[in-house]
Amino acid sequence: MSPNFQRPFTRPTGATELVLVRHGASAQPAEDEPFDLTGDHSDPALSEAGHRQAEAVAARLKDEPAGGVFVTPLLRTAQTAAPLLRRTSRQATVVHELREVQLGAWEGRLNRALAGDRELSRRVFAAERWDVIPGAEPMDGFATRVAAGLRVIAGAVGRDATAIAVVHGGVIAEACRQATGSQAFAFLYADNGSITRLLLLPSGRWALRGFNDIAHL
Repeated sequence: MSPNFQRPFTRPTGATELVLVRHGASAQPAEDEPFDLTGDHSDPALSEAGHRQAEAVAARLKDEPAGGVFVTPLLRTAQTAAPLLRRTSRQATVVHELREVQLGAWEGRLNRALAGDRELSRRVFAAERWDVIPGAEPMDGFATRVAAGLRVIAGAVGRDATAIAVVHGGVIAEACRQATGSQAFAFLYADNGSITRLLLLPSGRWALRGFNDIAHL
């Protein structure tokens, strides 16, 4: 039977839905006090605005029938998930593959680097490649680990289930690129605290159901 696209959406039989939440806004570094590192990644805590966004995410998703909640090794994702975990009495699983892209010379100072190094910024966005930045993670390697992380989450909850994962803007952009075949930076601008929904269909194909939902913020 052909699908009826006039009906309200229901998850296809055998599919897995991934609810990707971008972490709340993080604190900004002081000029002479760089953030601590977790591995090769800067690891700031949430700002006051980020904590408010985390509470709004929890209110929005507390009744989502999720088979699991997942975070990355970086503090801002754990802090964003914390209100939801308190409301639902769940524990989060850490998925190392879904940590943010590593930015080499720009790590921990992205906003300042964008403003201060206009020529390199232009080259990064013209090429739509983070690895134009000296020392940054190769794009192919980043794509491979994001794909692996998404499969880890989908496999953990199984078919006919939903997973909630608090991740990073670069990860969401790459996941959406893989689902849609878009340009690399087409989905780069997910807001802090936003919700993006992906489906892993029984065929193994990914589908993008929704991007940058901020109705709760």
